[in-house]
Amino acid sequence: MGLHAVNSVVCDELGLSRQSSADLAFCTTNNTVQKPENIKLLFEIKMSVVSNYKFTHPNNVECVGDYKQHKGNPALLRSDSMLKAIGKSINIRVSGIASTKIPVVVLGNSPITDSYVKKVDFLKNSGVIQGFWSLNPKPTNSEYVKNTPKLGFQTILDRNQLFNNCKELVTNDMNYFSSMISKMKLGEIIRIASQENTDIAKAEKFLNLIRS
Repeated sequence: MGLHAVNSVVCDELGLSRQSSADLAFCTTNNTVQKPENIKLLFEIKMSVVSNYKFTHPNNVECVGDYKQHKGNPALLRSDSMLKAIGKSINIRVSGIASTKIPVVVLGNSPITDSYVKKVDFLKNSGVIQGFWSLNPKPTNSEYVKNTPKLGFQTILDRNQLFNNCKELVTNDMNYFSSMISKMKLGEIIRIASQENTDIAKAEKFLNLIRS
């Protein structure tokens, strides 16, 4: 897609400082300090130890157990890690109009807990986060959450799925918007926007009015 994968991206307009930079971003330029219009996709990364292995001489590697056999939980299975990822994504979203066109994805390598199934689907549907993706196609041999009903969380099985997911987010002209207004005001905005000639013009008018 002609984009650069850049680590530790800084963008003041999005609230991404050097102390709280984006873990990874797909950008049109290969610079750490970016302008919002150059950022096409943002990733917050939550990777951790999922399985333990034991090495014995001469060259034998043996799986000791996955996350269900050891005490520490991987990142996406911990509430503190999930809340931090959600908080950072919301901070980007509320930074201003520059953030409304940039998709945000949380990358991990483990499943999520059952208690977050509805939450991640709501976050995806509301547009705050475009998805939680696990890049580990088989984190355990026992049961786990593979995908949520509305794909707020997905287990990525191969590179083609990952590429297609990214391509869809980069190429679709999406816009984030949120508001809490009265039905009367919302009806007025819809009525005014509906007077435009095309669907695109109606959408643009609606977005301008709801943000004003």
